[in-house]
Amino acid sequence: MTPLGVYVHWPYCARICPYCDFNVYRDRGRTDEPAALARAIEDDLAAQAALTGPRALVSVYFGGGTPSLMAPDAMGRILDRARSLWRPAADLEVTLEANPTDAETDRFAAFAAAGVTRLSLGLQSLDDAALTFLGRNHDAAAGRRAAVAARRAFPRLSVDLIYARPGQTPQDWRTELAQTADLGAEHVSPYQLTIENGTAFGRAARRGQLVTPDEDLGADLYETTQAVLSAAGFDAYEVSNHARGEAARSRHNLVYWRGHDYVGAGPGAHGRLTRAGVRHATVAAARPADYIARVRDTGVGIETDEALSPVEAAEERVLMGLRIDEGVPFGEVAALGLTADTPKVAALRELGLLAADPGRLRATPAGRRVLDRLTAELADVA
Repeated sequence: MTPLGVYVHWPYCARICPYCDFNVYRDRGRTDEPAALARAIEDDLAAQAALTGPRALVSVYFGGGTPSLMAPDAMGRILDRARSLWRPAADLEVTLEANPTDAETDRFAAFAAAGVTRLSLGLQSLDDAALTFLGRNHDAAAGRRAAVAARRAFPRLSVDLIYARPGQTPQDWRTELAQTADLGAEHVSPYQLTIENGTAFGRAARRGQLVTPDEDLGADLYETTQAVLSAAGFDAYEVSNHARGEAARSRHNLVYWRGHDYVGAGPGAHGRLTRAGVRHATVAAARPADYIARVRDTGVGIETDEALSPVEAAEERVLMGLRIDEGVPFGEVAALGLTADTPKVAALRELGLLAADPGRLRATPAGRRVLDRLTAELADVA
């Protein structure tokens, strides 16, 4: 069967981080809405199963927001519904995002019992000053405790980190990465801090109150990431994701990067579904109350459903597929006129940005350093 992933967006957070531009809402004061939202997500999944037809379910990912604020039994019911609607793989990956607060750590055993097999822990830093700057509601000690508890509760553990913070040096980052590697996680996702419009950091940057490292220092920090994690036994299988062995790679994120279909359920969730040979981009209603009402009134949470043209679908394959080490088969980007012999491809190969692979577009390590420019060049069909 064609593989399928399911993404469930839980939008509530105890606090909104100053760098976050996701579809999130404070959970304070909400009483009946979370339970109603969980029921709506179950119904939405059922409706979208009629659109996908039979598929092999390879991953379910609970993201947000802070899905570890969910009631574990509600999460378990959503997971059970997904398993009943599609044929689950024998090694189905079920990921839950969590923050390393003591309150959430106390719930790890319940989530594991409900079916979570992989925890994605929003560590973000092991430096207390940095955590304060990032607006996190935990300290480094709580982060370490959460990592230990997660290793006991779940078969797999991934941790997220944020680097390129103001004032951060390569040596600071080297130390922090080494400490993270010692926590025992088999997957590390270090993300460079980006300043997004509409966030508290975005407003501070416009006022001149926040200045991030320049491009050269950002490149040094990126190279430090590769060197330290490689020495610790991690493979950089994607630009911002490192795993100790192939089994530790995020199966759900590979659904995205390999261009497979995925259902998006929950407020503001995005999906990609292929119907009658055409790839569709779906987006759910963003506000929780609107999403709940839409599922109640129409049966499905999808607010927009756009059929992608062959060129648009191929552009997306380039943008996503070049992020991973295996790249993209040329046959999947034929609509862009890209082959191993295309002058544009040959020129980028000569520059050392693409690998000499007759069957696939693959970025070299040098190409990964300038990936945004590289993908823009390949996707330009003007």
